[in-house]
Amino acid sequence: MDPTALAYLGAGIGAGLVAIGAGIGLGHLAGPAMEGSARQPEVANHIRVSMIIAAALLEGVALFGMVICLLLTLKT
Repeated sequence: MDPTALAYLGAGIGAGLVAIGAGIGLGHLAGPAMEGSARQPEVANHIRVSMIIAAALLEGVALFGMVICLLLTLKT
């Protein structure tokens, strides 16, 4: 098989896995945060801030993975 084709295949699979991982991670993050906010409305602001910080870090990792996949595609 052509190395260029393998690079494109790897980049496509990697990008898909990054997107799936970010979606699952955000789902595991947002669900308990919303449940915690509903149970204790007085600390909802603190929970929201913590959730936004964690979501930003998660999205940063996902963006880094997408950039790696893009660089893998463009290198060949």
